[in-house]
Amino acid sequence: MVIKTDELPAAAPADSAREHGSQAGGKGRPNAADLPSVMLLNGDCSENLKKEEGTSEPPRENGLDEGEPGDETTGQEVIVIQDTGFSVKILAPGIEPFSLQVSPQEMVQEIHQVLMDREDTCHRTCFSLHLDGNMLDHFSELRSVEGLQEGSVLRVVEEPYTVREARIHVRHVRDLLKSLDPSDAFNGVDCNSLSFLSVFTDGDLGDSGKRKKGLEMDPIDCTPPEYILPGSRERPLCPLQPQNRDWKPLQCLKVLTMSGWNPPPGNRKMHGDLMYLFVITAEDRQVSITASTRGFYLNQSTAYHFNPKPASPRFLSHSLVELLNQISPTFKKNFAVLQKKRVQRHPFERIATPFQVYSWTAPQAEHAMDCVRAEDAYTSRLGYEEHIPGQTRDWNEELQTTRELPRKNLPERLLRERAIFKVHSDFTAAATRGAMAVIDGNVMAINPSEETKMQMFIWNNIFFSLGFDVRDHYKDFGGDVAAYVAPTNDLNGVRTYNAVDVEGLYTLGTVVVDYRGYRVTAQSIIPGILERDQEQSVIYGSIDFGKTVVSHPRYLELLERTSRPLKILRHRVLNDRDEEVELCSSVECKGIIGNDGRHYILDLLRTFPPDLNFLPVPGEELPEECSRAGFPRTHRHKLCCLRQELVDAFVEHRYLLFMKLAALQLMQQKASKVETTTSLENGGLPSSAETKSEDSIGPEAGCEEEGSSVSGLAKVKELAETIASDDGTVDPRSREVIRNACKAVGSISSTAFDIRFNPDIFSPGVRFPESCQDEVRDQKQLLKDAAAFLLSCQIPGLVKDCTEYAVLPMDGATLAEVMRQRGINMRYLGKVLDLVLRSPARDQLDHIYKIGIGELITRSAKHIFKTYLQGVELSGLSAAISHFLNCFLSSYPNPVAHLPADELLSKKRNKRRKNRPPGAADNTAWAVMTPQELWKNICHEAKNYFDFTLECDSVDQAVETYGLQKITLLREISLKTGIQILLKEYSFDSRHKPAFTEEDVLNIFPVVKHVNPKASDAFHFFQSGQAKVQQGFLKEGCELINEALNLFNNVYGAMHVEICACLRLLARLHYIMGDYAEALSNQQKAVLMSERVMGIEHPNTIQEYMHLALYCFASSQLSTALSLLYRARYLMLLVFGEDHPEMALLDNNIGLVLHGVMEYDLSLRFLENALAVTTKYHGPKALKVALSHHLVARVYESKAEFRSALQHEKEGYTIYKTQLGEDHEKTKESSEYLKCLTQQAVALQRTMNEIYRNGSSANIPPLKFTAPSMTSVLEQLNVINGILFIPLSQKDLENLKAEVARRHQLQEANRNRDKAEEQPMAPEPEPEPERAVEDMGSPQTAKEGPSSLNLQG
Repeated sequence: MVIKTDELPAAAPADSAREHGSQAGGKGRPNAADLPSVMLLNGDCSENLKKEEGTSEPPRENGLDEGEPGDETTGQEVIVIQDTGFSVKILAPGIEPFSLQVSPQEMVQEIHQVLMDREDTCHRTCFSLHLDGNMLDHFSELRSVEGLQEGSVLRVVEEPYTVREARIHVRHVRDLLKSLDPSDAFNGVDCNSLSFLSVFTDGDLGDSGKRKKGLEMDPIDCTPPEYILPGSRERPLCPLQPQNRDWKPLQCLKVLTMSGWNPPPGNRKMHGDLMYLFVITAEDRQVSITASTRGFYLNQSTAYHFNPKPASPRFLSHSLVELLNQISPTFKKNFAVLQKKRVQRHPFERIATPFQVYSWTAPQAEHAMDCVRAEDAYTSRLGYEEHIPGQTRDWNEELQTTRELPRKNLPERLLRERAIFKVHSDFTAAATRGAMAVIDGNVMAINPSEETKMQMFIWNNIFFSLGFDVRDHYKDFGGDVAAYVAPTNDLNGVRTYNAVDVEGLYTLGTVVVDYRGYRVTAQSIIPGILERDQEQSVIYGSIDFGKTVVSHPRYLELLERTSRPLKILRHRVLNDRDEEVELCSSVECKGIIGNDGRHYILDLLRTFPPDLNFLPVPGEELPEECSRAGFPRTHRHKLCCLRQELVDAFVEHRYLLFMKLAALQLMQQKASKVETTTSLENGGLPSSAETKSEDSIGPEAGCEEEGSSVSGLAKVKELAETIASDDGTVDPRSREVIRNACKAVGSISSTAFDIRFNPDIFSPGVRFPESCQDEVRDQKQLLKDAAAFLLSCQIPGLVKDCTEYAVLPMDGATLAEVMRQRGINMRYLGKVLDLVLRSPARDQLDHIYKIGIGELITRSAKHIFKTYLQGVELSGLSAAISHFLNCFLSSYPNPVAHLPADELLSKKRNKRRKNRPPGAADNTAWAVMTPQELWKNICHEAKNYFDFTLECDSVDQAVETYGLQKITLLREISLKTGIQILLKEYSFDSRHKPAFTEEDVLNIFPVVKHVNPKASDAFHFFQSGQAKVQQGFLKEGCELINEALNLFNNVYGAMHVEICACLRLLARLHYIMGDYAEALSNQQKAVLMSERVMGIEHPNTIQEYMHLALYCFASSQLSTALSLLYRARYLMLLVFGEDHPEMALLDNNIGLVLHGVMEYDLSLRFLENALAVTTKYHGPKALKVALSHHLVARVYESKAEFRSALQHEKEGYTIYKTQLGEDHEKTKESSEYLKCLTQQAVALQRTMNEIYRNGSSANIPPLKFTAPSMTSVLEQLNVINGILFIPLSQKDLENLKAEVARRHQLQEANRNRDKAEEQPMAPEPEPEPERAVEDMGSPQTAKEGPSSLNLQG
């Protein structure tokens, strides 16, 4: 395949050979820079920032790694060093010479990759490139090659094979044969994942779309399938993964496998035999092939007789494909077709994702023979990857070395971030694979004599431990339950310290894998730790939760640097000998110096302060807000921490308070001391300077984190200046003001705002010295305030955002995301739902309530499922899972579990196997579960864990009471637990047979949580680009975002959620600037990427489908636009159901497009549904409802049903009149339209009367029926999708720009001069043109600046 640059910006030079391996990575969120966006269902803000739990990824062997540049590359790929590209000529044996565009910072190896992917050279793997007879080194950059310039000729020279090269060649041929086969994606291996976009577009987007120009007036079949129509009750599952016609693979060969005669005996080795292959061709001919150093040829061996002599035809070919072409005509024909198809697919359909995405459904697939897969399964290929010379990878060394790379300038930082991302993703893949091997019992424990729960494992240089409380370590914290949550807390700690990125402080690579009911922690190994005893090696912190505590000056110095960004207070504790020890972290955090001399910290499970709402402490009273809400509640474990987002939001909140207090007091003083202004030039208060520096951190962090209230920040800055200017005098009273304000907000310094938490407060077993009692008292108060802040500000704030549709979650994951961005832990879900129930806008929150209840039920079921699975033997797994699903979702009253068939149980059962899965007795206790018991447990769990009372004792009652869908519950539980089920229609409601059988459970996947390193520079570019767009500078914004896209590509490779956000925003900008083709191409990539990286039915993907449909309609690809909208509607029905505010937008879109193709009756069904939903969620008086009435009226007008049209338009008119007044242009437009309708109605009536009077002889004036014009439909589409074009002349534009710039400068001047620190993070702009937006009734979310360029200057 040749990737055009516009498809994949080239990667920067790969660091090393191994770079060409996997392109994998994690999700997880190191840094604070999270904009609350994913849910803005219309928002274009950076989705990228997604704190997503898990999913994991095996690495990728075949080269297609960070998008290689391809044929028509346009030089400025890697923007770092602006080198222009040039083209070279390639001479390969047997084909015409062709030219290839390259860029100077590519490596020679990247040209290799391109050649291995091109249709005409894809069968070559073992070759070198020669320039003027000199061989080029694989790993040198092109610019370092002497004499390489525009027009140089590179010759492809076939090299002799080695065993390694022969293996790589066979693997590559197998990959080419399998290139259209989706089984890897369904099986969740090798970072393959599904994409179905091409099924709906028939590949006619972009290039081929140009041929179909001119309005497609050929009749379009617009009828949607029954189940998509409004009001349909059926929710089929099969359309989720439609059959792609390319998947019926063309059979090139029946079998290609390693021969049983391998390895060659010594005498054949000396003839150059490397290995033997066995092939059965499509014509049923069985042949044996020798791979020798010179190439491939047929030998005379058979299955039972070894004869290595060449057979006839005596044809030696350097490539296996050429040999097979010779001996099998079917192979020749089909292989050519296959490669054509492969090259035609969009590159984004086949590039490996950075981490594995698992599919929760899959069709029944035949299991085909595959030698490479078989070999991979039995050789631990992750143990010694083929492209690394030497032995297994030393993960710890790789992880730490990448962190030590220099980071002074942009190219260095890009290289460093890219290396970090790469190693993390490889490590996550290896850890996931290892964790599964451990639970499946395939790894020997390092302490085999201990009980299974206590065992620990080492595999591939990774240390694995199970989430059980070994040696009563967590006895005081909640035993096994605490041991189960500790790893995720620890992972959050690792994520945080990695994000702060202090030089000299090292953390372990950490991945947490949940698989088959067990939690496995995978960690890289500190050099030397296994040889030493833990007691000797810990030189900082405590190994027994605070009895013996030690400290170390170097650690204090390193941790001191993290204390400000992490808001951790340096404090003193007492050890068991009553000596004071100083720490700058919680006591459990241990410091160990490895044999490599690096300072490691581990056990970061209490990086953040405890959550007092869930930690009852005898004798401590919580603030009133907490006790009113029924807190403190006893939780299952004592490791409940506040989230980092909450700490940041709380500090931000306190900072605003501090400024207000100080300003207020200063004003009062100013009033009283006007007469005594004696300004002393020198000694300004230390606070003035200090406040400045300290302050910057407060809001800065908050702003990244929360997308926080920008207007607040601006005020704060002004206040800061007032304070600063007033502090110029050494006025004790001013100093007093600052001191009072500091005291009031709980700052630890009395001269400046600085809030930090002591993570050891309320920690069982930790004691503080007498001298610190005051400080401890203040810290306790601060923690109580933070707990109250979560209840009194964050949760109500979340509900308010949901009421105003600033966030629009669509499923459990997106709701969890929205909660976490506000720092609300999932254990507060019950509280959130209580607040929704009590909210005056209860009806407008109906969707949130449904999602919340569904999430609560599936999370409770997941907790039960976890322990249920631990008692299941491997042989009973599918029976047990299907039984659980029957109890959970089927209406069948008494499902019976099928135990594994008895005839297979051996007679000698008494010898119990030693190597059983951890903690499993060979029991079949799971088989006695009943639906009644399960639902009783779910309600109990919901009450216990979430403090919420569910009113249901069966699935049918839950569906009835809360309006849930069984298919949605099935999706949620499968995603949470890793179950994969067969793609078929399930009869959940049958009372005669259970819904699931054992055959319906296809697989169980791991659920993986890990760190996801970030591309910081790219992110800053992205934010500045967004800010520019907000200010109306589209061109500049577009350039910045393009730049960000290049940098993202540089760090993450071609596939990543953040790149997806970039592409979506670019598409929107191009659309607004009128470049539809470019908009289509970018949005198509965004859809493909969202499907591949987030999942084919992820709410984000549904969004992307809607945007793409709009751009298709604008490019007059009407049938494609409709099928995309139908797909989006189907997915939304599956994920949530019909009753969602976003469904109104979708139905308006579908209705408008159908109106445009004159399918009026269908159009009305969708538009009237949209009207009903809008009325429910926005209230009957909202402007959106008026717009909805108007859309319905237009269709009635086209049908010449003027009475209905008038009725709807009148409703709309009334709303405009009451909301906007008589003189508003909207009201006037509506009244004009009413007049026009009335005239048409009168004309029609006249004609009818004429007919009645004079019968058929009447002379009838022709009636004018208006078929809608495409432009008018497109205008309406833009309005409902929140895209406003403002027709301006060039001159207007210039004036407007000048005006915007002038205002911008004014604001800047007002803001102040420390823009330097603000620059990188352009805060989320305020939706100040909201007025204009609402006015158009557009479903615009508050945060969605970019699309609605409301430049109503």
